[in-house]
Amino acid sequence: MKVVKKKTDNGHVLLDVTASTAEVSQALNQASEQFCVQMNIQPVRGKTPAEIVSERLGIKDLDTVVSEQAAQMLVPPALDKHNLIPAFQPQPKAAMPLRRGRAFQYTLDVLPKPSFELDDYSPVKFTAQPFTSDEEEVDRQISQLAQQYITFAATEPHPVQKGDSILISMRTTKDGVEIPGLTTNSRSYTTGLDLMPVGFDDNLFGMEVGETRTFTFEGPGLDENMNEIMEEYETTITLKEVQKEIVPIINDEWVSKNMPMYSSYEELRAKISERVDKERMNYYEDYKRNLAASELAKRFTGSIPDEIYEGSMAEEQRQLRQQVASSGKSWEQFCNEQGGEQQVGMMLMVAMRQKLVQGFCLDAYYRHYGLSYTEQDLDDACFQLNPRNPHGVRVQMERNGLGFALREAAERLRACKHLVEHADIKIAETSGDSGQPTVVAGS
Repeated sequence: MKVVKKKTDNGHVLLDVTASTAEVSQALNQASEQFCVQMNIQPVRGKTPAEIVSERLGIKDLDTVVSEQAAQMLVPPALDKHNLIPAFQPQPKAAMPLRRGRAFQYTLDVLPKPSFELDDYSPVKFTAQPFTSDEEEVDRQISQLAQQYITFAATEPHPVQKGDSILISMRTTKDGVEIPGLTTNSRSYTTGLDLMPVGFDDNLFGMEVGETRTFTFEGPGLDENMNEIMEEYETTITLKEVQKEIVPIINDEWVSKNMPMYSSYEELRAKISERVDKERMNYYEDYKRNLAASELAKRFTGSIPDEIYEGSMAEEQRQLRQQVASSGKSWEQFCNEQGGEQQVGMMLMVAMRQKLVQGFCLDAYYRHYGLSYTEQDLDDACFQLNPRNPHGVRVQMERNGLGFALREAAERLRACKHLVEHADIKIAETSGDSGQPTVVAGS
């Protein structure tokens, strides 16, 4: 990507950008994949998103549909070329539309993020709820552990019904060739859990112990080009017994037999509790950082230009519309659930002002104390975005040219940490002491 930077008289920065044909194709591919995710369309081996969308939705030119979104994806890499942090994401302007197979020339009118100063950088004061362990979560995890060690025993024979656990023997073939994974002399199987393809369980219903049935069913396979197809299988099932599940009681005896690395049930429970507390502590620290940032934001006395509000609101609404579309709802449905489009706009405006003010205050605090973010701060910032896959978030942001946004997030997180480390924090004795909600993991 070629990016030429020019300064303007109004304090903006003008970028003349040329994205290569390869970069255009990559952006279109990513936008097409995002479109499929938003429309709940699953990938199919050997087929492009365009082919799948054409078959499912009748859209013949997916590139045209996602071209605007693809153009938006080309904005961050251009900003990152000059380490520009915009006050809000600028919109690309081009004389020619974005098309696959040709370079894309466009301009970006960038308003750099402004700097504000605070009159007071002294430690903040706030009241926080105490950290508490979640014994119910520990109980749930122990229950889940027990479910992994379920055994089966014969019970009173009766015709097979949906939800029954049964012991069967089976021999399955395709085109006369035996399928090892679907052939066994003894296997426990529970009907009604969609463990086998549609129609398989229907052939088991009504079977009596000792009865044998032969039937065919369709299951997934791959053709010679590695495309997923449905193939016909023939299977012979003999019902050996109807079974009942036996869920083990997790106690000292069970731990000694199945998990000898622990000396007792109490040690196992303590280890699980420690892991749960560690996970909850991440959210608790984030809770305190939010309280600290809110207190710091009360010291903001500057005036945020209307241009920043309008640009930030437009970007926030665009992202919200994408999230709503991904949930399967229409924008009208979402707005009606929230009390109308005007109410949604008001909520966005209030949230946007708080977000902007907190961000600018943290920027000022970071500069004032001469802080420097660490690799851990980068990782922690990614954890906030996606606790399940923080590493994947970091790789994706850096690959998509969002390094400047990641660095900004790390700087603000470092400022939040410093705030909490030096804050005057009162721990509430009761939930009503501060009016603040009790912290809940994941909130």
